[in-house]
Amino acid sequence: MWTGIEARLDQNEQSKPSPLRRALLQAIRNSEFRPGHDTQYMVSFEFGRGERLLWEIRNPENFYLHSKFRLGLEAKGFAVTLKPYQVGGGGRISALDNKWAFDRTDCIFIQIESVEILHRLFEALLPTADTLTQDPAIFSREAIETAMDAYDSYCRSGEHAAIFEAFGEPRDYWVRSTRERSNPTYPSKPIVGFLRGKTQLNGGWGQKADAAARLHNAGYIIVDADNAPVAPPERYEHLINDADRIRLCARNYFVEPAREKGAAEVAIRASDLSRGMGLRDAFPAICSALGGEKFQKLANVPVPTHTLPNPSSSTVFTYQLAAPQGHKIMTLDPATAMPATTNLILYGPPGTGKTYATAWEAVRLCLGDATAEPLRDDRDSLMAEYRRLVGEGRIEFVTFHQSMSYEDFVEGRQPTTGSDEGEEGTSVGFRLEAVPGIFRRIAKRAETGLGKKTISNRITTEGRQIYKMSLGSSRDSADQELFEEAIEGGYTLLNWEDIDWSDPKYENAEEILRTCEAQGKIEGPVSLQSGQVSITDTFRNRLRTGDIIVVSKGNRLVRAIGEVAGPYEYQPRPDGKFGHRRAVRWLWHDPVGVPVTEIYDGNFMMRSLYWLNRGRLNISALERYLNSAIEEADTDPEREAFVLIIDEINRANISKVFGELITLLEPDKRLGQPNALKVHLPYSRDEFGVPANLHIIGTMNTADRSIALLDTALRRRFTFRELMPNVEELRRALAARQLDAAKLDGIDLCKLLRTINERIEYLFDREHQIGHAYFTGCRSRVDVEDVMRHKVIPLLAEYFYEDWSKVAAVLGDGNGTNGSHFLEAKRLAAPAGFADDELGGDKMRWSVKPRFDFSDFAV
Repeated sequence: MWTGIEARLDQNEQSKPSPLRRALLQAIRNSEFRPGHDTQYMVSFEFGRGERLLWEIRNPENFYLHSKFRLGLEAKGFAVTLKPYQVGGGGRISALDNKWAFDRTDCIFIQIESVEILHRLFEALLPTADTLTQDPAIFSREAIETAMDAYDSYCRSGEHAAIFEAFGEPRDYWVRSTRERSNPTYPSKPIVGFLRGKTQLNGGWGQKADAAARLHNAGYIIVDADNAPVAPPERYEHLINDADRIRLCARNYFVEPAREKGAAEVAIRASDLSRGMGLRDAFPAICSALGGEKFQKLANVPVPTHTLPNPSSSTVFTYQLAAPQGHKIMTLDPATAMPATTNLILYGPPGTGKTYATAWEAVRLCLGDATAEPLRDDRDSLMAEYRRLVGEGRIEFVTFHQSMSYEDFVEGRQPTTGSDEGEEGTSVGFRLEAVPGIFRRIAKRAETGLGKKTISNRITTEGRQIYKMSLGSSRDSADQELFEEAIEGGYTLLNWEDIDWSDPKYENAEEILRTCEAQGKIEGPVSLQSGQVSITDTFRNRLRTGDIIVVSKGNRLVRAIGEVAGPYEYQPRPDGKFGHRRAVRWLWHDPVGVPVTEIYDGNFMMRSLYWLNRGRLNISALERYLNSAIEEADTDPEREAFVLIIDEINRANISKVFGELITLLEPDKRLGQPNALKVHLPYSRDEFGVPANLHIIGTMNTADRSIALLDTALRRRFTFRELMPNVEELRRALAARQLDAAKLDGIDLCKLLRTINERIEYLFDREHQIGHAYFTGCRSRVDVEDVMRHKVIPLLAEYFYEDWSKVAAVLGDGNGTNGSHFLEAKRLAAPAGFADDELGGDKMRWSVKPRFDFSDFAV
């Protein structure tokens, strides 16, 4: 039936395209919902016991449910609209008039605007792992362990005999306790009978109410008389399995016992859980379940740390636990519903698409899964979106190298000469200034990330002029106080000529010129281009209400942005300076300042006030600053994501480059989180923390440096994802250009790649394989030869330290003398006076053949 639904989607896509439609369908297909009826504009999905969810595919945000779900969904924060059935009024809408919808009963309407919200709806409608059994409270872990305590009392003293004696001697199914007991196994039927208050029931798996089935679905391990796990029958759909089962057992047998003992943390080794459950070859599933968000919610634990490799039987997941009962609990949940912070490293051999994968991950984090999903298989569109986000400053790319330092990455000092405070400044000689590095710049930028509420009601620069303005000196303490006074008072000030320009006649710049010539105190000739005339004219006349001013700190930093809110005023001050005033609504300010390059393509000029060319401004970044201080922007948990991509992260000295950031990178130590930390940076002495909406993606070339050598502190704070050579990716990449990887000018590229890598793994290791990306650009035999000659063979020579016999072995050329395909060898004669055995045997001269023979890889 999914095929029919796909066809309905295609019809609606043609008439009313929406990237959300496909993403929502994929999410539904991956859920427990089952396809039902479909019409041109509406599809039904079944769940639970005959319940229906209706999806209006014509308008893919619209979903409908029976009205009985109204109160429950409202309690979970959903905006629910009642759609009563109107007798004689044509129903609710035409697409809901069918009897397979809700017949003549009321229904409710919910708008689902993203895949994330749809997943929330799934969680609200579908039973969780705990509620997959009937009467979940009766079969909680505490209740089951209490029943086991009662059975122990029965064995000792005969207590509860009225129930337990009715079951006689146990025969088939036992259940393993999650607590330390002298005898850890119990007969399943008496335990379930005690919980249900019954003396007769079935003990197997066949029905959901049977004893073994109930305990299995409650996350308990069914065993035989020798405490060996019994595998449940696969034919019964009412038995939970796979990841749900793994999560329940991990919670019951590891997390909760540790929590009862008051442990600060619990470690779960994949092999221990596998052995306890009687699973085989399930380590990928176990590691996926233990590392996922569902388990964190189920067991009430934070994001774990884990050892490498992952997945593996030896992988250990470590979870921090709440304090024992009776003590104040330190929650590790975010104070606000911040999206989970991503610290991810993609690692693998060269040419496996790590750098391209970072582009996809970065775009996905910035746009969200639903919006990004249509771009996944469209490289051109993906990279266009990636470049747009880079241009907006939401994605930053940096490559680590051996000379990378803390000063480059976080902050350092750099020499500066001359004054940077207006035209009238004079040189003040050489000095060192603290300058933010790559990470600090994007961290500051991430603090301006807007929430959904702000984005929909944001202040824009459309129809406004934008001006740069100086307001006091960045180094003079009195002028610093002036800046703070202006911010607090809601105005900006100008310091040219202490003359009242309020008279309407000064709307003409010529009048300003004449008055400056007659009354001005600044020495020298005056013209319309002089600062006291042109800047005064701009401040008084050209600066309109609603225009934007960007206040500089020196000529390299920005420290305030505001909206002009009133006309020119003259308010003289006792010192005879800064008497010219305009009311300003300050939209953002930071005494420390941010680099001017965040919003402009170069340093500011040393001029008090001038118009900024829009073509040189990063309008998207500027508008983020304009809106970032709005109150609702601070409280909105769904803020724009920012991504820092660190290519070749393992090539730098991590401890030296990251410094104190190693601690600040942890998700629960980010700004806005309950365990948030800030540090005083060593050069500027500014307080600094890492925003929760800043994600970090790194890449590691395992052929360049082993992952085992990576700084342990960094390994604990990042999730690692391996990217290995993938023949299917090569096949897909060539198929996108209407090429067949198995028939490229008679060469089976898939076989070529697979064979070379199998030989490399045998002779060297799996971390030095050849990535599929080396061949994805090939269109002909000539291209394949070029890749082999100029990329693959030199790389192999580097891997094997110029041991050409091993290179030949990888290429299948043997000793290079008979029937060689890529390399050929010629025996060198021993010099006069030497015997061959004195020089260690034959010496060979290896060379690359002028034309390659791909007969071993022919189609």
